[in-house]
Amino acid sequence: MLLKKQTVWLLTMLSLVVVLTVYYTTSPEQTNEFAATEDAAKENTAKEEAATENAKGEQAAEDGSSVSTIASDEVFEEMRLQLDEQRSKEEEQLTETMSEAKTAEEKSAAQDKIEELQKLSDNEKMMETLIKAENYDDVLVRAVDGKVNVTVKAGELSAEAANDIVQLVRENLNQPNAFVAVKIDPK
Repeated sequence: MLLKKQTVWLLTMLSLVVVLTVYYTTSPEQTNEFAATEDAAKENTAKEEAATENAKGEQAAEDGSSVSTIASDEVFEEMRLQLDEQRSKEEEQLTETMSEAKTAEEKSAAQDKIEELQKLSDNEKMMETLIKAENYDDVLVRAVDGKVNVTVKAGELSAEAANDIVQLVRENLNQPNAFVAVKIDPK
């Protein structure tokens, strides 16, 4: 009976490896996406600088706001990347812990932590999508140490809108008493 369970487990793991391999080989590379967004940002910056040079004597409020928008977008993306890198490092450490663990309890605890990190990341992305659907330009959700920090890119944010965001986060995370901080990042 034990041999059959091990065989089933082995076949399951092998099929998972095959599926992931096919997925990663057929999906577009993420590095190309990041390079494309970087190139687009550089092009926009170059266009704005050229427009500024052409209109030295004129005041153009639109150019100033578009520059701050690009800078703000880059800040949001940089913060997301840093958070992803940090979580990837934690997952790597936990994976090493699993491979080095001597007891099943240690392995199970490490696996549970990995699953928690993945669930947390998925919840953050879901919350960003839900809040963006409320007509905000961009949203950054970070859950750290039981606290949820939400940064919203908007011209202004009323107390009522901030409260709606807090309620939305609490309802969707199934934590009615969670500490949620909402911060505005002006456009």
